[in-house]
Amino acid sequence: MKKLCVLFLLTMTCFAATAEDSGIESALRDTYTNCIGIDDALHDMKVKAGINTAVTGVGTGLGIGATATGIAKAKTDDLIQKKIKNLAWSAPDIPVVDNETWLANYKRSYSDTESSKETDKALELLNKSKKLGNWRTGLLAGNTATNIAGAAIAGTNKVKEPLEKQIENCKASVKALRKAISQAKFNGEDVSEATQIESACSGFEYIDISKINNRATGSMASSIVGAGTGTVGTIVSAVANSDNVRNDTDRAKEKNLNTAANVLSAGSTIASATATIFNATQIKAIKEVAEVAEKCTGVLR
Repeated sequence: MKKLCVLFLLTMTCFAATAEDSGIESALRDTYTNCIGIDDALHDMKVKAGINTAVTGVGTGLGIGATATGIAKAKTDDLIQKKIKNLAWSAPDIPVVDNETWLANYKRSYSDTESSKETDKALELLNKSKKLGNWRTGLLAGNTATNIAGAAIAGTNKVKEPLEKQIENCKASVKALRKAISQAKFNGEDVSEATQIESACSGFEYIDISKINNRATGSMASSIVGAGTGTVGTIVSAVANSDNVRNDTDRAKEKNLNTAANVLSAGSTIASATATIFNATQIKAIKEVAEVAEKCTGVLR
């Protein structure tokens, strides 16, 4: 009977040891399953955020160029009007028409005067103004295109449910592993490998993936605003620089349209710059999580 009791106790001890071994092994297996591969997904997100930063950065440059060009055009247009005003007092007989026709008539009527040389300068400025208007329209169109692309990239560069769930499962697995290590230590087992894994992967418990998504949302919203103002600005700029408007005797109409195009250009530029900032900070947020994931994956492999 005594021998039977000893055998029973030995059997129960072996069974308990096997169960404990199974517990830490199971925790290690779950940690591997749930934590491995997170760094690969984050790497792809980091690459996309980098691309988007470059895209919106280019858009910001194009917007700055469009705004600067629009300001240069406004100054050129003001100079044209001053020259025409200075010439008009000596030519009351020339009817009020569009600037180019008026200057051509003046040059024809007063070709022998010193003032006729000013008409050549004014005509050159008119040509310059037209080119500046075209450049502004083109730069604004480019800015609009980058904002549209930026919004599309930002909208897809978020931590989606599968990855978010995997990160949460990883956190839970690390907690379970920590408990299993404590129990295994109590049983006198070797937990050096498990402790190393728990230490490397414990950083997941302190990460905040909402930062990544919030910055993606901010970038997308800014790019959408930039795309909207850029689209309207491109249209207004094209209309302002069209022959119908330029040849209209209502100078205020052309000036107002050009002013509106410049304001919209500036707005689109600010939106692009804001999106660039969001993208740059998103890269930082992704890196913070990726560093934890890479450290964890490094000990798991």
